Amino acid sequence: MTRWLSNVFRLGLKELRSLWADPVLILLIVYVFSIAVYSVATGAKLEVTNAAVAYVDQDRSALTGRILGAILPPQFKAAEEIAADEVEQAMDNGRYVFVLSFPPSFEADVLAGRKPQLQLNVDATAMAQAGNGAVFLQQIIRAEVAKFVSRLDETPELPIDLVVTTRYNPNLNSVWFSSVMQVINNITILSVLLTGAALIREREHGTIEHLLVMPVTPSEIMVAKIWANGLAIIIAAIFSLWLVVQTLLQVPIAGSIPLFIFGAALYLVSVTGLGILLATFTSSMPQFGLLALPVLVVMNLLSGSTTPMESIPDWLQFLMQAAPSTHFVSFAQAILYRGAGWNTVWPDMLVMAGLSGVFFLIALQRFRKTMATMH
Repeated sequence: MTRWLSNVFRLGLKELRSLWADPVLILLIVYVFSIAVYSVATGAKLEVTNAAVAYVDQDRSALTGRILGAILPPQFKAAEEIAADEVEQAMDNGRYVFVLSFPPSFEADVLAGRKPQLQLNVDATAMAQAGNGAVFLQQIIRAEVAKFVSRLDETPELPIDLVVTTRYNPNLNSVWFSSVMQVINNITILSVLLTGAALIREREHGTIEHLLVMPVTPSEIMVAKIWANGLAIIIAAIFSLWLVVQTLLQVPIAGSIPLFIFGAALYLVSVTGLGILLATFTSSMPQFGLLALPVLVVMNLLSGSTTPMESIPDWLQFLMQAAPSTHFVSFAQAILYRGAGWNTVWPDMLVMAGLSGVFFLIALQRFRKTMATMH
């Protein structure tokens, strides 16, 4: 056992030196955990921001002016007036996300209680912005009409007191979500790519033949690649959470970083094993990239890091329970967002440990067969 551990340690040091000597991979790690996290978090926003609004006003009353005056930044740009016959073309050209059409005698019909129709055209190409923006506009219209009819400057008081408590993200800021999830997704991506690239690099440089004549076993080679590349990824992830997420983006981390690191280490065994498994089916980096790409896309999109698991069909939710990324995302969100402790996240950690063992054994068996065929 002592010799096995010694070989794993020395082979791991070799992997770290090989990684350090590859400037492309070093640059990739730095980019993925710094610029990529920051740019995605600040650029890919789900909130309604600067949405273009146009209106057709055939009434030109005080009520329509009041509604249009309530459409304000930062959610919306100042509303622009267009003619009724320009609506279709303006929407087709993508000039406006929302177009309001006020019919003639709109104010008079409202005051008479005749419930006139107010048309809101929505460009639903960008679904999140369109859906949220339409809700905001409906709220604005209802509030302004209610105040106008009651001749009050305040919305009529409801017969109930509705208290909304927004926890974990009080300002509903998508940066808080997307920045942390980008770090989590990048851990998955780099874990697969680095370990797979390490094995492919051994083949391309011919050093795999040197390992075959040394007194080392496939398990020692594989474990060395896992701990060396996993260590590099964990260090990069910690750096990203501290410098990019907490310092630059001012996103608070609620839970225990050491507990997160421990769970990430469990998770890395499975995804680094997956990277080695995929690499055994390929002979070059282009082949490995083509094989890894669809696997990574499915793992990330259906893990709960992009959309809630509840929105995925039941049968697909069941299948995704076999993916370690699903449990890692649940684990990471519980700790980093909600400040959960061991008593909350231990089920996910237990599943991750079990899946890591399964993935490791499958990858090891395949790796042994691959090594045997090279003798």
